[in-house]
Amino acid sequence: MAPFVDLKTLYSQSPPSFGKEALQLFAMDPKYINLNNGSYGTPPKAVLQYAFEVSQEIESNPERFHRFGYQDRLNEARSQVASLIGAQTDECYLVANATAGINTVMRNFSWDKDDIIFTFNTSYSAISSTATYLSDVPPHPKVLRFQLNFPLTQEEIVQQFKAFLQSPEAKVGPNNKRVAVIDSIISNPGALLPWKELTKICKEESVWSVIDAAHSIGQELDINLSEAQPDFWVSNCHKWLYAKRGCAVLYIPFRNQHVIKTTVPTSNYYIPLAQRNGKPNLAEQFEFISVSTVSTGVGTIDFAPYLSVLEALKFRKWLGGEHKINEYCHDLALKGGRRLAEILGTQVMDLDGSLTVNMVNVELPLPLTLKWSQQLYEKLNSKLIEEHHTYSAWYFYNGKWWTRVSCEIFNDLEDFENLGPAWLQVTKEITKEHEEGKF
Repeated sequence: MAPFVDLKTLYSQSPPSFGKEALQLFAMDPKYINLNNGSYGTPPKAVLQYAFEVSQEIESNPERFHRFGYQDRLNEARSQVASLIGAQTDECYLVANATAGINTVMRNFSWDKDDIIFTFNTSYSAISSTATYLSDVPPHPKVLRFQLNFPLTQEEIVQQFKAFLQSPEAKVGPNNKRVAVIDSIISNPGALLPWKELTKICKEESVWSVIDAAHSIGQELDINLSEAQPDFWVSNCHKWLYAKRGCAVLYIPFRNQHVIKTTVPTSNYYIPLAQRNGKPNLAEQFEFISVSTVSTGVGTIDFAPYLSVLEALKFRKWLGGEHKINEYCHDLALKGGRRLAEILGTQVMDLDGSLTVNMVNVELPLPLTLKWSQQLYEKLNSKLIEEHHTYSAWYFYNGKWWTRVSCEIFNDLEDFENLGPAWLQVTKEITKEHEEGKF
């Protein structure tokens, strides 16, 4: 099999310009215009090659690799990620994805009747479902939902959230806890929340803050968790940081490590609570998570995505670093969003750009009477992907249809010029079929 890229010579070359030239660094079909990096991530060829070589190493001698072949590299990956987000190595653990990280935290709280879990109407569906499940089973903590109806300014979000936490329905007894699950960057709509300010409010109001930062690392600049001090924080490394999916970093500050008694699923390095002395053995538990295990207790998960963080960070440094990458993508999101709205005859959601990072939300010209259905989902996706060879996420929010367009270094304004006519044609066809009663 020919290599994706020669890792021995790649970094001795100058990186290409961002835009169409950067497509050569990725494995995408050149006929396909990818404007949905936010959903799955898009690892570059260098990361795919590194992961492939790790996989070859694993399969050449699984015993050697799983027993003593990866541990130093895994710790180095944790260390480098920790440095990027302003944390300590032993506060950071790699897990499969952000949903797994949030579930690990939420399922480790010792819930009592009349405890409250706060979610948002914009929370990722799996996270909302996790909160609902926890309320469905004994001891039945209550779930309260905070409404965000954009357009809003960051100041308005902060004020409304504080008022929400101080409202009578959000109060609990002296022996009860309150836990808020807060997005740093919402998935849909793709909007940056003032999560640091919301974290501060949680601290003032004695509310645990669990930050779903699925879209942050690699997209949000200058994260410093030691300063922001959320109680827990988790971010996908495979969305915007270029790691191979799936991989996420779960931040558990030293002050809260007593809360996390077990990984999810429970590792066979779990120590019964009655037998523990001192701090929990989180490093061993997270390293050896497994559904099935070999005799030594080494987890049979695929470590290639976790280790690929090392190559992803090396690749990003070669490109010019976090600021260069994100300045390009952010500028493109602002300009591309305005251009797409002009083509569609609609508007961007974030008029002043304060909530936009590298994803921009643009209104779609679809009838407001159109309702989401599985049939609509399949038909519309097929039209975009198979007929027009492009895609941007779409959703219904606050009474209107929107598309969320993700910008990466391989995108340019021409991609928006192609996306616009594609959406115009698709919305025209869907509207016609809606009027004919097909949706």
